[in-house]
Amino acid sequence: MDGNGRWATQRGLPRVEGHRMGIRSVRAVVECARELGISHLTLYAFSSENWGRPEIEVLTLMGLLRDFLFKELPELSRQRIRLNVIGEIERLPAYVREAIRHTMSATAENTEMTLSLALSYAGRNELVRAARRAAEDAVAGRISAADITEASFAARLDTAGMPDPDLVIRTSGEIRISNFLLWQAAYAEFVFTEVLWPDFGKAEFLQALDEYSRRRRRFGLTSEQALQPDIPR
Repeated sequence: MDGNGRWATQRGLPRVEGHRMGIRSVRAVVECARELGISHLTLYAFSSENWGRPEIEVLTLMGLLRDFLFKELPELSRQRIRLNVIGEIERLPAYVREAIRHTMSATAENTEMTLSLALSYAGRNELVRAARRAAEDAVAGRISAADITEASFAARLDTAGMPDPDLVIRTSGEIRISNFLLWQAAYAEFVFTEVLWPDFGKAEFLQALDEYSRRRRRFGLTSEQALQPDIPR
């Protein structure tokens, strides 16, 4: 979700106003995904690199996040949406961690959709942490080198138990993935849009999904093989 600051700057507003308006887009996309029966939606809300932004902006973002979690809880419960969080949660302020714990606990039994927030998240850092866990298990004798497979490694990632993304959408005209789900997005389709996040709503989300629906995903196979449902992928 990119472009909040630029959206505000273009209108002569403080950058934090862009973040506030971005919450409107979060609601629109989550509601649309739920209506369409999408089972998993992950929002890259705050990267590890974002800690380097001005302190006032970071503090405002943390406050907006806490308020969002508490305010949206009734709607998440009504829509049967489960909240999940990936990233280095321990780096977040205590009041944000408490809001996360409360919301995750209150929505734990919801099964219609999983909304994951990537907070204090970075793909490379996630890979290093997973590798460290595997190394620690090997040193302790719990696993051997032969036990480290793609599946066992994926089980040590923050996204363990989640499906890999089919589609990654990036707003604001940036054409890069910025350290997001580096392992998981190996075969994802990508849609890049010029629209700034605060202007990204249901219509733009549906447009991205329409573009995705016209892609042919081959997973390294030929076009003919990809059409055969019995071939492993």
